[in-house]
Amino acid sequence: MPYELFISRRYLKAKRKQIFVSVITSISILGIFLGVAALIIVLAVMNGFEEDLRTKILGIKSHIELTTDMSGPMKNYRDVREKIAGIEGVVATTPFIYSQAMIRNDNGVTGVVIRALDTESAFHVINLGKIKEGNLDYLNKIPPDIAAGYSDNGVQPEGIVIGKEMARNMGIFLYDTITIISPVSIATPAGMMPRMGKFVVVGIFESGFYEYDSTLAYLSLPSCQKFLQMGDTVTGIDIKVNDIYKADVIAREIQSKLGFPFWTQNWMQMNKNLFSALKLEKRVMFIILSLIVLVAAFNIISALIMIVMEKNKDIAILKSMGATSRSIMKIFIYQGLIIGVIGTFLGCVAGLAVALNLQNVSLFVEKVFNFKFLPGDVYYLSELPSKVNYSDVAIIVAGTLLICFLSTIYPSFKASKTDPAEALRYE
Repeated sequence: MPYELFISRRYLKAKRKQIFVSVITSISILGIFLGVAALIIVLAVMNGFEEDLRTKILGIKSHIELTTDMSGPMKNYRDVREKIAGIEGVVATTPFIYSQAMIRNDNGVTGVVIRALDTESAFHVINLGKIKEGNLDYLNKIPPDIAAGYSDNGVQPEGIVIGKEMARNMGIFLYDTITIISPVSIATPAGMMPRMGKFVVVGIFESGFYEYDSTLAYLSLPSCQKFLQMGDTVTGIDIKVNDIYKADVIAREIQSKLGFPFWTQNWMQMNKNLFSALKLEKRVMFIILSLIVLVAAFNIISALIMIVMEKNKDIAILKSMGATSRSIMKIFIYQGLIIGVIGTFLGCVAGLAVALNLQNVSLFVEKVFNFKFLPGDVYYLSELPSKVNYSDVAIIVAGTLLICFLSTIYPSFKASKTDPAEALRYE
């Protein structure tokens, strides 16, 4: 062991008259510990939010949406799907219909986004999440034993699947009848009237994304075409690709191949503001929490300056015995780095322990204090997600140790300039 490191370790063990220096050293270690732990936990939460949002958004929505540019519904969608299937990177496609409407039952009225599913191909492209109740197969045809109680003049009812939050807010249960009111009017002998249709709730889904669970409802493609009187047309085509980060390149290739009037949008464009806000928030939180480490670094400077003043005679004796200025600098640099390494190591251990078990920790805190971190009606997500990115951890560790090293330079330099004759004059 180099004698400089040996002396550094001895200086960290305070004597009775150096207790104040020891307290500042402990505060420095605590500050680095809290800063590193907080950075790891917060960045893990931010990464978890981003990944969870991306997963849930790309579950309900496709990677690419293909529509026609202001020219009405897409008529030749089957031919278009065949052309798209030959493009490299495209995994699956499905037609969809998108429309806004209102849902009415005995408990009230609410706005809803209607999307039609081609049940043969839709689930190769999107994922509705958990089906809490019912059966998606009933969208195509409700079993006779269930449909018998809902037939109107021999006409079999159509099925609809709604989100869990919509069902809860409207007091809707499985196999309840609801009325969909379309804003598009139809001509009747009594004048223009809104288009209305009765549907049976055959399924309730939970995507884990409050916005979707409270506003989305799904019909089968044929029943939606019939209700909206669209004939054999659709709003557009949902496309799934093999690499979500190449969706923009594949979207441009699709649009180039199909030409006017087709228009593509990829998931990054459709959710640009949301993910940009998350990245900005992550950077801001990193900067703010880094201030904790900087404050701890100033404590290291203070502690080392006090130790240099206290050990002035020792430094003079070491120099008289042949220690070089470089060796004196090393003693105090090692001392600052030991403080930094201890604080960083403890912060890493604590930060990773909490980040990797954040869901259990949050549930425990919610249970003890009887409150919820993420109320579903306020935030997009209902659970506190966490994902540890080890490259972030490496950057935090390297940055903290660099700050600790830089904080030792001035006190160490001052110690190395000590004049032995001046220091020992009155001893």
